[in-house]
Amino acid sequence: MVVKKKRERQVTTLAICHQDLETLRALADVEGKNLASLLLHCVQLTDGVSQIRYVKQIVPLLERADKNGLCDPTIRSCLDILAGSYLSLNIKNPLKKVLASSLNCLPEFYLTEAIQSFTSRLKEELNTTDLYSYRKVIDNISSCMENFNLGITSVNNLLENVLHFLQKSLIEISEENRKFAGNHIVQTQLMNDLLVGIRVSVMLVQKAQGLQRIHLKISSSPTWQSMCELLSIFTKFLNDDDLLQTIQSTSGLAVILFIKAMFHPPEKIPDLVSSLLLRSVDCANIPEWFLNSCRSLCCADVSESALLFLCQGTLTMLDWQNGRMGLSGEALLLDTVHVLFTLSSQIKESTLEMFLSRTLASWTNSVMYVLESSSPSLKDSVNGNSSIVRRLLEYVYTHWEHPLDALRHQTKIIFRNILQMHLLTVKESELEKSDLAADRFISELTESLLQLEWHIKGKYIGLGSLVDCVGVEHILALAKTIPLQILDVMGDQSLVPYASDLLETMFKNHKSHLKSQAVNSAWIDEWHETWVSPLLYILCEGNLDQKSYVIDYYLPKLLNCNPESLSYMVKILQTSTDAKTGSYDSRGALGALMACLRTARAHGHLQSATDTWRNLVSGAKIKQGLIHQHCQVRIDTLGLLCESNRSTEIVSTEEMQWIQFFITYNLNSQSPGMRQQICSLLKKLFCRIQESSQVLYKLQQNKSKCESGNELTEQHPSVSLQQYKNFMSSICNSLFEALFPGSSYPTRFSALTILNSIAEVFPVPEGQVQTVYQLSQDIDVGRFQTLMECFTSTFETVKNLAFELLMKLPKTVAQVQDSEKLRGLFQAALALSTSTKPYDCVTASYLLNFLICQDALPSSLSTDLKTQHIACGHGDNKSAAVVESNTLMVIKCLLGNLEEEVSQAEKSLLQAAASFPMYGRVHCITRALQKLSLNLQLVTGWRPVVEQLLLMSYRLSAVVSPVIQSSSPEGLIPMDTDSESASRLQMILNEIQPRDTNDYFNQAKILKECDSFDLEDLNASVPNSDSSAEIKGKEGKTCDVTAQMVLVCCWRSMKEVALLLGTLCQLLPMQPVPETPDGLLTVEQVKEIGEHFKQHLLQSRHRGAFELAYTGFVKLTEILNRCPNVSLQKLPEQWLWNVLEEIKCSDPSSKLCATRRSAGIPFYIQALLASEPKKGKMDLLKITMKELISLAGPTDDSQSTVSQVHALNILRALYRDTRLGENIIPYVADGAKAAILGFTSPVWAVRNSSTLLFSTLITRIFGVKRGKDELLKNNTMTGSEFFSRFPELYPFLLKQLEAVANTVDSDIGELNRHPSMFLLLLVLGRLYPSPMDGTFSALSMAPFIPFIMRCGSSPVYRSREMAARALVPFVMIDEIPDTVQTLLAKLPNCTDQCFRQNHIHGTLLQVFHLLQAFSDSKCRMNTYYQQELADVAVCTKAKLWLAKRQNPCLVTRAVYIDILFLLTRCLDKSTKGNQPVLEHLGLWEEIRKIIAGSELITGFPYTFTVPGLPQYLQSLTKLAIAAVWAAAVQAGEPARDCPISFSQLLASPFPEVRLLTLEALLQRFSAAASELEEKELPPLLWNMGGTFLMLAMKENHPECFCKILKILHCMDSSEWLPQTERCIHLTSEEFLNWTMDIASSERSEIQSVALRLASKVIVHHLRTSDETRDAIAPKLKQWVQLVVSSCGDHLPTESRLAVAEVLTSTTPFFLTNHLILGLQDTLALWRCVLILLQSEEQAVRDAATETVTTAMSQENTCHSTEFAFCQVDASIALDLALAVLCDLLQQWDQLAPGLPVLLGWLLGEGDDFMVYVESEHQVEEDYLFEKAEVNFWAETLIFVKYLYKNLDSLFSKSNWHLLSPERLCHLQMTASEQCHLLTQLFKELPPTAEFSKTVEFTRLRIQEERTLACLRLLAFLEGKDGKDTLVLSASDAPAEGNQ
Repeated sequence: MVVKKKRERQVTTLAICHQDLETLRALADVEGKNLASLLLHCVQLTDGVSQIRYVKQIVPLLERADKNGLCDPTIRSCLDILAGSYLSLNIKNPLKKVLASSLNCLPEFYLTEAIQSFTSRLKEELNTTDLYSYRKVIDNISSCMENFNLGITSVNNLLENVLHFLQKSLIEISEENRKFAGNHIVQTQLMNDLLVGIRVSVMLVQKAQGLQRIHLKISSSPTWQSMCELLSIFTKFLNDDDLLQTIQSTSGLAVILFIKAMFHPPEKIPDLVSSLLLRSVDCANIPEWFLNSCRSLCCADVSESALLFLCQGTLTMLDWQNGRMGLSGEALLLDTVHVLFTLSSQIKESTLEMFLSRTLASWTNSVMYVLESSSPSLKDSVNGNSSIVRRLLEYVYTHWEHPLDALRHQTKIIFRNILQMHLLTVKESELEKSDLAADRFISELTESLLQLEWHIKGKYIGLGSLVDCVGVEHILALAKTIPLQILDVMGDQSLVPYASDLLETMFKNHKSHLKSQAVNSAWIDEWHETWVSPLLYILCEGNLDQKSYVIDYYLPKLLNCNPESLSYMVKILQTSTDAKTGSYDSRGALGALMACLRTARAHGHLQSATDTWRNLVSGAKIKQGLIHQHCQVRIDTLGLLCESNRSTEIVSTEEMQWIQFFITYNLNSQSPGMRQQICSLLKKLFCRIQESSQVLYKLQQNKSKCESGNELTEQHPSVSLQQYKNFMSSICNSLFEALFPGSSYPTRFSALTILNSIAEVFPVPEGQVQTVYQLSQDIDVGRFQTLMECFTSTFETVKNLAFELLMKLPKTVAQVQDSEKLRGLFQAALALSTSTKPYDCVTASYLLNFLICQDALPSSLSTDLKTQHIACGHGDNKSAAVVESNTLMVIKCLLGNLEEEVSQAEKSLLQAAASFPMYGRVHCITRALQKLSLNLQLVTGWRPVVEQLLLMSYRLSAVVSPVIQSSSPEGLIPMDTDSESASRLQMILNEIQPRDTNDYFNQAKILKECDSFDLEDLNASVPNSDSSAEIKGKEGKTCDVTAQMVLVCCWRSMKEVALLLGTLCQLLPMQPVPETPDGLLTVEQVKEIGEHFKQHLLQSRHRGAFELAYTGFVKLTEILNRCPNVSLQKLPEQWLWNVLEEIKCSDPSSKLCATRRSAGIPFYIQALLASEPKKGKMDLLKITMKELISLAGPTDDSQSTVSQVHALNILRALYRDTRLGENIIPYVADGAKAAILGFTSPVWAVRNSSTLLFSTLITRIFGVKRGKDELLKNNTMTGSEFFSRFPELYPFLLKQLEAVANTVDSDIGELNRHPSMFLLLLVLGRLYPSPMDGTFSALSMAPFIPFIMRCGSSPVYRSREMAARALVPFVMIDEIPDTVQTLLAKLPNCTDQCFRQNHIHGTLLQVFHLLQAFSDSKCRMNTYYQQELADVAVCTKAKLWLAKRQNPCLVTRAVYIDILFLLTRCLDKSTKGNQPVLEHLGLWEEIRKIIAGSELITGFPYTFTVPGLPQYLQSLTKLAIAAVWAAAVQAGEPARDCPISFSQLLASPFPEVRLLTLEALLQRFSAAASELEEKELPPLLWNMGGTFLMLAMKENHPECFCKILKILHCMDSSEWLPQTERCIHLTSEEFLNWTMDIASSERSEIQSVALRLASKVIVHHLRTSDETRDAIAPKLKQWVQLVVSSCGDHLPTESRLAVAEVLTSTTPFFLTNHLILGLQDTLALWRCVLILLQSEEQAVRDAATETVTTAMSQENTCHSTEFAFCQVDASIALDLALAVLCDLLQQWDQLAPGLPVLLGWLLGEGDDFMVYVESEHQVEEDYLFEKAEVNFWAETLIFVKYLYKNLDSLFSKSNWHLLSPERLCHLQMTASEQCHLLTQLFKELPPTAEFSKTVEFTRLRIQEERTLACLRLLAFLEGKDGKDTLVLSASDAPAEGNQ
């Protein structure tokens, strides 16, 4: 929206040599009018842009001189100098292009002289012998050929020389490149030169006239010889895999181009190229020159890459247009594509795959060129039904899901071109779109695409291309609901761009089609119905993600296509807004309306803001939107106000008021996404204000124009500008108010981010620029202090935002003059830097950096550096120098302190951990260094400091490393109390040979309970031996030191040292040569740092330590790889080989950690490989992967087990590293093999590492899992795609699966678990056949099916399940019924004697999962579907004995019953005029028999738990319930037909049966009770109240009991409550007692349900009659206490949600009705509402908001606020609740007794302030890891602010004089006492308490605000006006409303 200023272009000046300068001086005339004078003046300028103006004057001057008809010697000399100047300029310099453009217009008279000059100067250039000047000469040849006539002529004149030079330069550069192997910086430059040289050679052949007739020349000519030599060089480059692939690719182009230029006759070129590609060159029949130049291509084996680049050259360099290549050319095209198909199955490297896809796309383009020239012979070979097109389509299908975006794009081009090719082969008579849709190829393609699942990205690409080709009508005819189907997919972020692009293609095509056929405008209705109606449905009813993506991606495109649709959408939504206001989880029509208007305004479809509010939406709706309960509605409404397509659109007064209103209630948003959006939108608004203010300033200056009429604004510009200023000031006031003590993290984040935006958008004005607002004007001392206090936040983001804001303010604002204050701040920072709380040292670093940047350090620090301080430069340089010298001072100070502390730590690490953990000091040093600029001025001062820093780092590292490198750094020892588990542990430890010196790893210890924990293992230097030692702290207090404290001190110290060393490497200039004046780090120091990282990463055991050491090490490796010093550049490579060698040798003395996933070793190798330049050949990665894969493979040598574990762990880290990207993909297949084979190892450690590696590979191949479902569609792949990407896995997986299947179902009795089966099935379960798979594919999935089926016989239950799941995707949907019938036929008959239950179970599971997939498929309602399932049902009847008692195995019985249940669910539908299929087949009859004969009827004979009993019971119960419902539905037949009833099921002794039955009943009762679903209860469930009452009394299973209470709650209480006395012998009052007892005694889900039920009973009694109301009156107090006790923050969320629901349901009776409970209890319930509104859980707040909404919507309260009947957010609901309560107190005439209670709330009575004060005076104990329950959302002072404001409003309206002073006397006394106490406590705090005692200081500040607010109101009640000093001013609130 904001226009960016153009960056000023820097142009390098034109310079000439001294001799030419002297010549110009000699030739310049006195008047300065000749060419020499012009050039002299030009070269003397220092600005390149000015020189351009002079260059443009050359030709006009020469044109004037030309009239004399003489070529002056002066001009000749000048032209010569110009030629030299042209060639001296850099190729990218604009001057070069301007000079060429000017000389192109040179008068003809001077051309000969100019050509001579240019030719001679170029000839001199070509004679250069300096290899590093070759690039400049090559660039000059290139620029001469680029649209420069003089240059082209000169090159043609020197063609022989140019060719010779190119030949020489390419040879020499390639030789030089070979010499510098390993130095990638030099090699990169040289290879770039080579690439440019080849490109220039290609350009020369294409453009130089002399080379077009080369074949006519004599072969002995030098030109011909040079051409042959160049061809030979390109052939060599093409085959050289050490060069960059771009060089090889360009060489491929050059080879074909040179053949085309040199070979004669041209007609034979296609045959020659074809023989090269097919490797069938007949050496006897080709010219000798060709054989000599291209021998490696003719005779040797050509690599895949060389062949690919030759194909690319063939398609790019030969002329395919207009059929010029003839029939032999067509044959060459067909040969080329076959070569490409062969290569596609061989090439796996991602860059080559990319080249291949581009080449195939290029091939399709070439074919289209040939077809356009109507080639009949080619048409048959490339029409839609040809084998070539089928192969191309197969390529597209296997690559359209490829992870490389560019490759997917190429498949899209290929697919589109295939369609175009087919069209070109179709007869002209069939080219009508209607005929095309009927074309067999097109129609089959369309149907197969529509059959694909929507998660396949290629489906969108294919359909989009088809729409472009044949129109959208054909697709809409086949799938009418396709718009809604695509919109449904738009909840998935990865598919959104594809879906929205397809929709856009479709609706645009549809619109143009309808318009072309329509006679009038009626077509728009059909278009709206098709495209807009589904959109509106999604906007109102869709899920959150779906709506967001539809609004962001689809809506703008729709409006851009047809802006008139906006009024249609608004019209429909306006009528719906009142009915569908939305809620916290639904936007409703209001949200949809705001989203539409926002999008329309942002894209310029609303003409003017004012018209929008007036005509389309009311101001009331805008305000509702700004505080709507759904966060996205609030954002969209704000977006509507802030966004505009015109950056200078004036912001109206209403908009400003609404924005102010929004900010009041929306800063405290828990959602990070919403906070970001709020801040971003407000920044857009501020930009609009700034931009439009500039327009207003201009209008103000031109008052006359203003008076004549101003379109932008109706009022005078000065008025608008003043409004802007007031608005910005008011916004800043609100934002600074939001930084009150105790404000939450979201509030602070939002306020500070918005303030930062304001400081950015309204900068300090410079020069003539006027700015409407400046933040610094609104910042006083108090606000400056507020920003400083933000440093104490425990969230670093807040600290950072505050720091950034302070840095943006002018120095004058932030100046701290008071030296005492300075010293205090500095001392506070030093104290915090050594605190035991980790976040304190971060605060210290920000404080120190602030003091450094503001030049506000205490004077005592700066004495030693004053001389340097004064000697600094001016302006920016001066401020940078001040910052540098201040940083140096601070670092020296910190370093001095740190060295003392390290010395202390060397004596006692426990003392250090307890009193001065050293990591804080190091953190502050690192942060100070990071703020420095790279150009240091005080180098001599820094050198000793850097040396000290390094030495100190190593010392500190040495102190803490024994803990970090210990086998058990967490301070825990394996504690086993029995010898058996100790021996198991010993076995695991022995599998990996001992790698540690301490005896923990060698021998498992058995500890008795009395054994104490010995710290000696942790650190030999520590004499203490208790796990918790007593140490004297800093202030002489005794404190416990736990192992955790020691560990935190150590790993954080190590982390900070690593980050410091990384920062030093990154920031400080290297000193490659000792004499370098500005270098700070020597080569030796860098090597030492590297060795430190190596030792630390390879030996540390603590994850926190080595993960962060890795961060520092990555910084070092990145620097080394960019370092020009070769010895440093080679270091990473040396380190890598060393560590690989150490891993390989598996030496017992090695200190490498083999547990903890190899600890830091993978990180170390990852850092070394990830920093390797990505543009190179990635040789380190290739060699490392080969080494690791060979080590990770299975081995018989027990010595190499450790190496195998390391290799597997390292491979896992490398596959996870996203920076290695596609470069790691070629090694995925080998990794998968290693993981699967490793899973079969007898060693546990190998199996464990293999499992972790396998999990990583699954994620790498199939993508990150985005849901709980194990096999999400998003994480699957077609078999053809998978095996085409990893072809070597096809035979491997097949062979492994066959081996497993052969033994798993063998008749040998032994148990073989086959660990690898699980992994094999996991992979195969993620593959599925695509309907698009080629029938002739060699990688068919069919061979896997029989083996997967056989795996179902595994003795392992989970493996049988896995086999069943894996089988499903392998069977096509239409093949499922036949497969199921085949499987059922395999099952044994009841007469068979010998069968295995495992086999039966595996087969049944496969049947069940296949049927489930079939029932979920799209063809579910087809007649075919019903018929197929009926056939399956017939087959199941044949094996029904498996579901009966004849089958002794309960597990297989259960699965068979599940299959029957599935069939009943799918087939129980009546067809027209016929009875249901199940009844027709007699299946229900059989099911009833099964139930009748089952244990549910006869009872269970089992006295002990039988395997599979719970599963069997659940399956049987589900079937029984289905039978009961089925019998109930058949109205004609009596219910006795069903062998079982619900009562029998509920009486079952098994809780599984009762629970399932209760769940089924609860579902029906809930649906009947729900207002949304108008479902009546079936007669079967009438009058069941008594049954449930009796069940409730005797049920002892908690879940069943909970369900019964829920059912009673759902039922109509008038139905069952009168029956309590008859059924359970309790009066209704006693029953209420019983429920309340449950609600008060239980603390679980039951408590919540009981509370709801009790409340429902109370409401029933209140509704019935006065007698019952009086009867339960005594119980109400108990109920209120129960509600109050259930809403505490410490209670489970479920409990508080229940309270909120109860309060909502009872609001009309207790909260707003006339004091049924009495005032105290009513206020207690209101207090509950207020507490819940401040809960941290969003769900609880939303539920409490419903209570407030209900309260505002009652007859007596709906006028209290303007938001009655609106869905509002909790933040404003708090304010509204208080407004309603104050209004009710007035209505009830209860101000006198009510106000003291409310004032008590204000003062915080009962909030334990006094308890806190008492605890402050006790000994403070600080435990490192103990965390109390904290509410991060609630803000005490916001509640105080709203309460104060509403009470203040109440006092000003009501007759408060009636209050007696005695009633308020107690409050007055309490408040005064608190005020006095607070004053005392503040005095006791240290000077900088806000930093050193933050928690205590904040608590006192909050209490101070509460006390002052209370005192002000009390003063007002006494008649004194005390309201003018409120700190938290009450801003305009909505609560006043319409009073």
